[in-house]
Amino acid sequence: MTIYALSSGPGLSGVAVIRISGSETSEVIKLITGKDLPIPRVATLRKLNKINSNELIDEGIIIWFPGPQSYTGEDMAEFHVHGGRSVVEAIHKSISEIKNCRMADPGEFTKIAFQNNKINLLKAESIADLIASETEIQRQQAIKIMSGKHSKVYERWRENILKILANVEAKIDFPDEDLPNNILQNIKKNSSKIKNEILTTLNDLKVGERIREGFKIAIVGPSNAGKSSLLNYLSRREVAIVSEIAGTTRDVIETHLKIDGLPVILSDTAGIRESKDEIEKKGIRLALKKAENADLNIVVIEPKSAHFTGFLNDLISEKSILVINKSDLGIENIVSDFKKFSPIYISLKKEKNIDMLINKIKEKLKNKFVNHENILITRERHRNHLQQCVHHLDNFELKNDNKDFDMAAEDLRLATRHLGAIVGKVDVEEILGSIFSEFCIGK
Repeated sequence: MTIYALSSGPGLSGVAVIRISGSETSEVIKLITGKDLPIPRVATLRKLNKINSNELIDEGIIIWFPGPQSYTGEDMAEFHVHGGRSVVEAIHKSISEIKNCRMADPGEFTKIAFQNNKINLLKAESIADLIASETEIQRQQAIKIMSGKHSKVYERWRENILKILANVEAKIDFPDEDLPNNILQNIKKNSSKIKNEILTTLNDLKVGERIREGFKIAIVGPSNAGKSSLLNYLSRREVAIVSEIAGTTRDVIETHLKIDGLPVILSDTAGIRESKDEIEKKGIRLALKKAENADLNIVVIEPKSAHFTGFLNDLISEKSILVINKSDLGIENIVSDFKKFSPIYISLKKEKNIDMLINKIKEKLKNKFVNHENILITRERHRNHLQQCVHHLDNFELKNDNKDFDMAAEDLRLATRHLGAIVGKVDVEEILGSIFSEFCIGK
């Protein structure tokens, strides 16, 4: 089948790009333009007409990419036309009337490129991440993966395990032959080296996933301390309802922000206090759970929150910032339990010291997470495969020590399959469907 779709963003625009890929691409160009194919990879001005009619749809640029020298590896074309909805719809309708042409599924162009060995699976994922990137750090991470350095590391591990496997299979095939001692010694040494490198990679605080998905920051504290006001201030819009009535926030309210180029998911939570209301009690449990799973907690209290001191030991840690709001009302009566946590005194009403708080948030995130080099793992899928690879290498070492070479060899094969699955050396349609469904249509 030949597929087509709007590849540029939907809505009104100066230019819209319609992409076509498949064996009928050349026929589509000829039928819509009424002319022969343009020179390959040269932008050519053509009139685009309705099929079987001389009615003009638009005049635009056509670029013809004969396969396999194209993004997908198939015959491919791009129509650069005016970005009105009616123009795009008319061209789509005309292409749909051509035999064996249909609208593309999400990510199908990139999926075909992967299947035709134009890109590997890591690069395909990085393309999706680049399109979805909203911050500079997300863009940089996606570009690093697209460069291919990540793929080379996974490939090196896989090739080295295959070399170990070859030596083990030699021992199986020729049990009566004496293999050189250095080969037998290197089997254990090399497998242990690869396993330790993978374990070091896994011990990365999940920085890659955090950059891709956003750092999780929870705003927690007692009722009426100003948590919802802080969320609204940092968001620069009314995200949460602010009221003097205690217990207004009962569910978790989330918003996505950029703080100094860092992607952040900021969560406002229910006020922590003793309550007999079952719904509010459930909200408080959600608040404590959100604080437990967050990368950073902003614990907001106010000078009258003396009753909250008992909760501080549970909420204050290295991943917390203690904030005392309403400092304009006076901080003379702040209890010593608060002072020992080096709080930041702010006033949302007077907009006092908010910049100090923002700088502290940036400092906490950058010091703990962002100053990591050579991040390899950016998705849970990668992490799961590496964990399984380590598991099979552990099993291999145990069976190899027990001279159970047949079973040890099978664990090496399984380890290589998990590494291969990361870069796409796997034929599992379910995995591919899951990955490419995240793409937008036209990519």
